[in-house]
Amino acid sequence: MPPGKPTKSRVAILRTSPRTVLADYHELMNLAGYQEVVDRTADTALKVNISWHFFYPGSSTTPWQLEGVIRAMKEDGYNPSLIHACHNRTVVIDAHLGERENKQLNVIQAHGLRNVHLYEGDDWVDVREAVGDLTQKFLCLNEVYPDGFSIPRRFIGENIIHLPTVKTHVFTTTTGAMKNAFGGLLNERRHWTHPVIHETLVDLLRIQKKIHRGLFAVMDGTFAGDGPGPRCMVPHVKNVLLASADQVAIDAVAAKLMGLDPLSIKFIRLAHDAGLGCGDPREIEIVGDQDAARENWNFDGPFKEMTFASRMQHRIYWGPLKKPIEWSLKTVLAPWAYLASVMYHDSFWYPFLAKAKMQEVLASEWGRLFRNWELQTPDERGYPEVGEQAPELTRTGLNALGTSLGILATCLKEAPELQARKRRAEARHVS
Repeated sequence: MPPGKPTKSRVAILRTSPRTVLADYHELMNLAGYQEVVDRTADTALKVNISWHFFYPGSSTTPWQLEGVIRAMKEDGYNPSLIHACHNRTVVIDAHLGERENKQLNVIQAHGLRNVHLYEGDDWVDVREAVGDLTQKFLCLNEVYPDGFSIPRRFIGENIIHLPTVKTHVFTTTTGAMKNAFGGLLNERRHWTHPVIHETLVDLLRIQKKIHRGLFAVMDGTFAGDGPGPRCMVPHVKNVLLASADQVAIDAVAAKLMGLDPLSIKFIRLAHDAGLGCGDPREIEIVGDQDAARENWNFDGPFKEMTFASRMQHRIYWGPLKKPIEWSLKTVLAPWAYLASVMYHDSFWYPFLAKAKMQEVLASEWGRLFRNWELQTPDERGYPEVGEQAPELTRTGLNALGTSLGILATCLKEAPELQARKRRAEARHVS
């Protein structure tokens, strides 16, 4: 039987291992009371997180996270025809490549679920039509988008379960449940919000609470990332799972585990003060493994050793380069920034620096499970065998360069500024 209806500030946390991870996800979700939040008569979107289209531990939704959530819902009587994976697109991440490289597509196909990419034929609706007067409470989105913006129509009335991982972020200090809505809810020109990213996440949480039938988050901390995330991190094996109906509380607990003060993180504090959730760990009810919840991983955080790319981003959005450069990101010139990001991260950092950062965790049980995912058959609790071979990086040298050139071409072709210009030209031609 499911537990009683969860309070707004309940977070479930469990330790896990490959041998028990599927049963642990099932227990975790019910400890957090998901059946009282996720309406079984409505469509449920599993909002997959792809922070990098290449596999990097701690960066993106893990296959066992997706598998555990789907199995739990099916075992609890949810109709698989009402469950679908949900992906957004960004200007620097190839979601189709990412769902293959991170082995998420394997899971979706094995369960026969629908796989929705929001930018491919979906209907978008003006936010004012979707939420009405709620727009008057926005902290920043009315100023960022004075002409309004669109959100996916399919989200209205749907449940959504966010599937983030535990990691740091160079823009928001940490990233988790609240940040996972960023790509899915905002249409083109998301980067316009970067100078006010904390306020943006609070506005997006307001929207989610208005449009979704049920709102829930399941966070994987089998791997956790420290440093200049969400990509160029130092990954660690931490063996914890978290779940909550309170998006603020789960992000606060994850921050506390990483050794950070949740209320010092602006988006958590703003959401807490606005009554959108609980960001104060002293007021959050922890269920599950109390000892795990008391851990302090003493992470350095995202700002101690930033990459060249992250330092430049900070200078452009909040530093001395804001006035001379930031304006270009709101014009047809913006693709220069997308190309620079892909060249740095995909053509340089991943092929030349990632292997040393990942080496230790790739040899762990979780690393071996990922490497041998297609060959392992789980039992009712998890994966009794994970295989002997650890993952090996193949996207190095010329191979990585070739892949990144393909991503560069896609990035330029699908840049929203160029697409908008193309649509205007086509409209003039028709008229």
